[in-house]
Amino acid sequence: MVPKDPVMLLSYVNTQLRDHYSTLEEMCSALDLDQQKLVDTLAGIQYTYQKEQNQFV
Repeated sequence: MVPKDPVMLLSYVNTQLRDHYSTLEEMCSALDLDQQKLVDTLAGIQYTYQKEQNQFV
């Protein structure tokens, strides 16, 4: 289950990216997540996806 709270979501997503997925696209596809909604939610707490680091910072 994906957390709804943005801060918890950030932690969950970055852990998933670090441990299981090489790209955001791969993670969203595997977990059936709306990538744009995820990006928008985390932008709301001032985090953006950094492709080179494969994490939200």
